[in-house]
Amino acid sequence: MEDLRAVASILKGKKIAPGRVLKIVPATDSIWKQCLNEGLIEIFKEAGVLIGSAGCAGCAAGQIGQTGKGEVEVSTGNRNFVGKQGKGDVYLTSPETVAASLISGVITTKEEISKPIKFSAKSDIVDKGIKMEKSTFQEPLKMKGRAWVIAKDNIDTDMIFHNRYLHITDIEEMGQYTFDNLEGYEDFAKKAKPSDIIVIGKNFGCGSSRQQAVDCFKSLGISIIIAESFGAIYERNAINNAMPILVADNISKKINDGDIIEVDLKTGNILDSTLKENFKAKPFSKSQMDIFKRGGLL
Repeated sequence: MEDLRAVASILKGKKIAPGRVLKIVPATDSIWKQCLNEGLIEIFKEAGVLIGSAGCAGCAAGQIGQTGKGEVEVSTGNRNFVGKQGKGDVYLTSPETVAASLISGVITTKEEISKPIKFSAKSDIVDKGIKMEKSTFQEPLKMKGRAWVIAKDNIDTDMIFHNRYLHITDIEEMGQYTFDNLEGYEDFAKKAKPSDIIVIGKNFGCGSSRQQAVDCFKSLGISIIIAESFGAIYERNAINNAMPILVADNISKKINDGDIIEVDLKTGNILDSTLKENFKAKPFSKSQMDIFKRGGLL
């Protein structure tokens, strides 16, 4: 309880640094309730902490997750063998150091973050000012790439991105786990190249909703997914996040794996350069096109 009070005193009135995640798991139900009664839970929530249910969650990493390759974890609890906390780097520190580090965004101590910040003299950039131009973000409407034909129906989100990786929030880390729970495609992420195109069967992305099942393809640079149909929630998530998707009847039976295809989002035309044949998909709707051109709904 003393550790949690110490962490709360550091976090009070502050926010977790952008791009960082702080997870706290009270050891027992009584400790959890005491944190609630003392107002610590509210402090944690206001700071942006992810608060787990009471338990020794670290052993199985069931509530606090594991690090992905290239990620750094600052932890208060050690493990009994290398790699049990994931593929990233792990530093064992005190609770106060964890809290201070997650506020500052770098590994530091509570003493360091309490020091006043010193600024250098005003730069010429500040004096002159910077004229900001309005963003004119524009995605390409035509795509060309190698086809990955996966002639399977009802591929759910757990096959796309397994729930054991749901703790990963960095899009760049998601790609390596794409399809590693889909039989026959466990090595997909190692073989896929930027601009590749996925051609797949019916009801793609069915099952429980998870944003990672969309973002993992963006992580790999997959240019578009063409399916015979999509799960409703998956389709909405993809559109809202500017991941190009098209629906084309029986497309997984018309195109061969490895063919080079060209896709026009505006017309829905699909040219198989290898077969020298044209196929038709349902083109982008106006709302889908508007969202895509903006780079996403948000």
